Amino acid sequence: MPSVTFWWKPGCSTNTRQISLLRAAGCAVDVRDLLTEAWTAEWLASFFSGQPVAQWFNPAAPAVKSGAVDPAAMTPASALGRLIAEPLLIRRPLVEINGQRCCGFDTGWLAVQGVALGTGEVPEACSHHGSGAQVSCPPPVARTGKPQEPTPYSNPAAYVARPSGSSLP
Repeated sequence: MPSVTFWWKPGCSTNTRQISLLRAAGCAVDVRDLLTEAWTAEWLASFFSGQPVAQWFNPAAPAVKSGAVDPAAMTPASALGRLIAEPLLIRRPLVEINGQRCCGFDTGWLAVQGVALGTGEVPEACSHHGSGAQVSCPPPVARTGKPQEPTPYSNPAAYVARPSGSSLP
């Protein structure tokens, strides 16, 4: 199975489940923090190939839900500037396999890249919707009042099962 680079929002339970699915499929997953990555416009744009600008944005982001940010009204250049300035707005995960890039957990795209996920539910939307919890996941600072402290749960590699024989740390 291929190696996967997976940019996530630390603590996102949907992204954690997606990482688990990739590892269960036999992929080596390099997990990176979407919020702290040093994005450039060209690099970030490479994940959105062929998608309308509105689909580049996380619909569960508080600024999008409140209407403070209207992705449909943005040009590609203004959208990239806003996403780089506020990475919490980026639709996640961002995924790279063998130099090919994708925005969102697209099972069809993953299959084309050679990733055969098991049958069953494949999470895409925020896990908090419909659970009685907050409608959107606030950023780590908003939830705790301080920057997120490293915990075993900050790094999915610390608690997500790996395929046998895996060389991951």
